Parts: sequence; structure tokens; C-alpha cells
Amino acid sequence: MLVKLGFKEIEVGFPSASQPDFDFVRSLIEEDLIPDDVTIQVLTQAREELIARTYQALAGAKKAIVHVYNSTSTVQREQVFGKDKDGIKQIAMQGARWVRDYAEQYPQTDWAFQYSPESFTGTELDYALDVCNAVIEEWQPQTGRRVIINLPATVEMSTPNIFADQIEYFCRNIHQRDQIEISLHTHNDRGCGVAAAELGVMAGADRIEGTLLGNGERTGNMDLVTMGMNLYSQGVDPQLDFSNVQEIIETVEYCTELPVSPRHPWVGELVYTAFSGSHQDAIRKSMLYHDQHQLPHWQVAYLPIDPCDIGRDYEAVVRINSQSGKGGIALILERDFNISLPKWMHAEVSKLVQKESETSGAEMTSFAIKSIFDHYFSNQDPQWLIEGYDVHTQNGKVSGEFRIPAMHTTLFGEGNGIVEALVNGLEKRFGIRIEVTHLDESALSEGTNAQAQACIALVIDGQKYCSVTTGEDTSSAVLQGVLNAFSRSDLPQALVA
Repeated sequence: MLVKLGFKEIEVGFPSASQPDFDFVRSLIEEDLIPDDVTIQVLTQAREELIARTYQALAGAKKAIVHVYNSTSTVQREQVFGKDKDGIKQIAMQGARWVRDYAEQYPQTDWAFQYSPESFTGTELDYALDVCNAVIEEWQPQTGRRVIINLPATVEMSTPNIFADQIEYFCRNIHQRDQIEISLHTHNDRGCGVAAAELGVMAGADRIEGTLLGNGERTGNMDLVTMGMNLYSQGVDPQLDFSNVQEIIETVEYCTELPVSPRHPWVGELVYTAFSGSHQDAIRKSMLYHDQHQLPHWQVAYLPIDPCDIGRDYEAVVRINSQSGKGGIALILERDFNISLPKWMHAEVSKLVQKESETSGAEMTSFAIKSIFDHYFSNQDPQWLIEGYDVHTQNGKVSGEFRIPAMHTTLFGEGNGIVEALVNGLEKRFGIRIEVTHLDESALSEGTNAQAQACIALVIDGQKYCSVTTGEDTSSAVLQGVLNAFSRSDLPQALVA
């Protein structure tokens, strides 16, 4: 997974700490599983027997980083090791010598050395510099040896800006700065692991250590995916392949047996999802604008990147519950069912979906929304399907004869157009007043199998009734739409009966 994502330096274990780690490192080397452009890294404490065991595990590797550490913080000096500053410094220097000397026994490997003053953030800055300078002196990077000084926020103890100040001071005062690499290893105890790493790089660091999705001790290590995606979202290529984040999530969950939060930055299940009505409406309008204007760069409200870039789709961008609005519901009907509604109908559909969601207390699926839409607006009563009609025009007036099963007899009406003639016929037949408040028609397709859509709103005795109807042409769609809307009132059934 890590190689596939594009990482070139990968810490593969602590081989002196356990037999499984040792065996794993050996299998990587003996089975030739390490690509030529990848360098493995292993961790060891500054003890001779552990360092010797580490080199045994790495025997035969083409190139490797040996990462040695000892704790330098005030608390650990005083309470854990019972040593003064000089005593802790001597541990670091002796560990550096052992790392250097044992490397000479394996000349076939291209070695790099890394040292960490563990709990750097709990260590006096000048003392950390003193210890690291002593280690650098032992390793002599000016001879061409790659040397990395890694500065761990083993426990995050301050705001990111203070950590960055520490890194800047360290970089300005460390010896042979142009001959060494400064690496950072932040943790997330205060929730700022990524921010601290980003500011640390701005302060002068060259390298970052972290884990996928922030796995690690306590609150976890700095999340490499989040930091990489932060760069990507600002137009900086992290040179890592995050095009299938679901695979990353599944792998991490399998290995750690811990779930990834649905709110995890950039990759969580709900990251590109809007339940808020105003958010949904803005997303719908923004995506439509983006498509219509063929914008060269992604600029969509509430979506900092195109979800497709990381293997997501638009299915989950808008999800509906009782807090959702008309824009989100309209987007789902358009996206999932190719039903495009005029703006005035958004509220009509939304209030029915919201009512159902409030009643059930559940999130509404796209198919549930479609079912509500069909029931209230699209389904047709066979008794109100228009069987045929004849239209005559004389002196600017349209006369129509409409054959409808529910009427039992032909319906006659007249007006300035065919719709007005049908409405007039219904008014005369039932002795009521009908007002057409909205009428929108559109072509859905062209050619021999052309389809048209009509969206109608009628007001009958002060009540509004709406319908969405399709037909072979706009005239038939509009006429059937009027009948469908009319049939949804209780009055016609009572009168016909």
C-alpha cells in the first residue's frame, strides 16, 4: 500500500524489539520485496545489543536508514533515567558511535543515520542543540554520509506556532545545517499534529514523518493523508497517489482494527456530504454554474476539491434528512433520475419529503424521495388519462372536445388556447373555479421517440395541486398535466361518483 501510494522512505519496524518485527524485516530483504527506489527505515534505542540486532535484521539491504533515539526531556532525565544533562548526552553520543561502527561491518548497504532527541518538545532548546551537535560530530556528514536529525513532538505540548518557532531556532543554530536534513515527527495530543508539521516545514524543516490516517500512540501521529491533501487542495503536488482513498481506509481499518471517523478530514464518509438545506442549494447551483461555464479549476461551494479526484462520487454529496432543503432534493431528482424541475416546484416537493423524514426520523434515500415524488406528482389515475381530443379554432377562439374515461361523456370547453379550453370544460362540468398558477414545459429528448415534460400547478377552491407529466409532445404533456393535477383534488372524484 505505501509503495503504491508513492512513499519513498518507509519505516518498516523495530527489529530489535520483537521477533515478529525482526522476521518481517528479514522477509522484505530476503524475498526482494523492496523496490530499488524505496529506502526502508528501522528504529532502535541507543543500546549496543539492540543496535547490533538491528544491523543483523538489515543485512543484505540495498539501502536503509538506521534511526536511533534516546529521550532528552527534563521529566525523563530526572524521573525515568535519573541522569543529568551530560549523562543523557553521553547516551546519545555512544549510541551514535555504535550506529556508525556497526554500519562498517555491512559495507554492501548504503546507510543513512538518523537521530531523534525523543520528547524534543519537552527538552530545553539549547540542550537539544548541544546533544544533536554532539551526534553530528560523531557521524561526520561532511564526508558524504547522509545524516538526519529528527525532532519529535513525542507529546504535543504547545500551539503549532510555538513549535514552529522552536524548529526555526533549531535550524538557525544547528551545526553543519547545509550537510544534514531536519526531520519532524509530530503527534496529535492537542489536535494540531498536521498544523504543527506544516508550520514546522515553513520554519525550515526538510522532511516529515507520519502515518496513514494518523494511526499511532495515544491520539496518533501526524496524518500523512491530511497533510498531502492539504497540499493538493492548494495546487501543490504531494507526489502521492490518493486517487482511491477508500482502499486506504479499508487497509488501515483492517490493520489497526479501528474505525476511521466518517468526519475524518478529506477522506471520511461524510466529508463531501451536505445535510443542511442552504448548503445543498449552494452546491447544486455552484455545480450547475461550474458545468455551464466550463471552469478550468474546481470552484464549488462547500466542496474544496472534486470528490472524484480521490475516488469518491457525487452520490453522497447531498443526503436528505429533516434539516435538508429544497435545493438538495431537486439535485437528487436531477442527478439520480434525470428529473429537472422548475424552481417553483422545489418547495412543493421539499415540504412533502421533509414531512416524511420528520415522521420517520430517518435519512431519506434517493429512491424514497423518488417514491414520494411519484406518489404526489407523477403517478396517473387511469380514469383521468386523456384518450383523445379535437381542437377547432374560429375567430381567435379555441374550442376543444376531450375524451376522458372518468367523465363518461365528452368534455367541451373553449378559451384562448388548448389549456384554457380544457380548464374551461372542467369548470363548466363541475361548477368550480380553476386557476392555472404555473405551467412549465420542456423537451426531454428529440427525434422519433421525443418526449416532453410539463409541470403544472392548479388552484382549486383555494387549494394548490401540482403534477409533473411526460408525453409524446408538449401539448399532450400539458393537457395530461392539467388532468393529473385536477385529479389529485377530492372534488372531482366526489362529483364523478
